[in-house]
Amino acid sequence: MLKSKLRSKLIKLRKLKFNKNFKINFQKIKYLINKSNLKKPIIGGYYPVNYEIDCLEILENLEKQKFRICLPKIKKNNLMNFYEYSFKDPLAINKYGIPETISKNIITPDILFVPLLGFDKKRFRLGYGGGYYDRYIDKFENKKKIFTIGLAYSFQYVEKLPIENFDKNLNYVITNKKIYK
Repeated sequence: MLKSKLRSKLIKLRKLKFNKNFKINFQKIKYLINKSNLKKPIIGGYYPVNYEIDCLEILENLEKQKFRICLPKIKKNNLMNFYEYSFKDPLAINKYGIPETISKNIITPDILFVPLLGFDKKRFRLGYGGGYYDRYIDKFENKKKIFTIGLAYSFQYVEKLPIENFDKNLNYVITNKKIYK
């Protein structure tokens, strides 16, 4: 199936099956953070939109445990950077209607929570098609290893995604049923 058709199908499915009360088990997140063997890593998250898994409570809990948190800001040419964020800070709405931090302090996350529409057994993800996360991860591939964790509902699993050369697979995907590694 073409990525565009699969994307459209998964967007509809996620909207249909969305559960605002669904939460990723925080202990699973802590387990993966500990597994990274990083001391107090910088955690990159996202502001959930369009029925994405909400990671804000996880980020807030991590901030309370003295982890540094960062959120993405969209730039020109389908690029993004991550900026330091605290839940005490205000947010601004970008041109896509997504809240972004107003911080000007660019930081690179050690661990990155990644939203997705679908994923397969090799932990490749299907996003909205802009390539923001693939480009961001690729930018650091030879400089700094970023530990990537996709957050998903189990119904977002796809047997096999159409993969292109620039697609990056994630280290882990956590769903309500299991951890894919």
